[in-house]
Amino acid sequence: MAPRQPDLLDWTPPEPVAAFAPEQVRGATLEARIARAVSVALQDSKFTREEIAGRMSAWLGEKVSLNMLNAYASVARQDHPIGLSRFLALVQATGDRRLLELLAEPFGWAVIERRHVPLIEMAAIREQEDELRRRRDALARKARAEGGL
Repeated sequence: MAPRQPDLLDWTPPEPVAAFAPEQVRGATLEARIARAVSVALQDSKFTREEIAGRMSAWLGEKVSLNMLNAYASVARQDHPIGLSRFLALVQATGDRRLLELLAEPFGWAVIERRHVPLIEMAAIREQEDELRRRRDALARKARAEGGL
């Protein structure tokens, strides 16, 4: 029996931006939102918390304990927010791009894979070309109306 031909209509494009669902990271303060994001990233990771702490330690070259990791993920531990270097180590250890997106989104930015950058630049160039074409066409219409063409 021949393998089933995939249906093109079943395909959905990948999301270019990975983000937490708003309800997952809801919090009264930025620190609370970050703690919730850390918690979700830890829960969703293919690694255990112990493995993540070990991976963070190896990447940083300093000890990150399981207790510290748990404190970073706790909204109740407002006195123990995760620092930037540890946050970056967490991103590296989990591979969870949503953590970076949480920081970029309030500024209207997005965290995307670098391989998409040329496509975005091409789209920006296309927009500029369209704008120049509109301006050229408007000037041509004006010139015709004034008898210049």
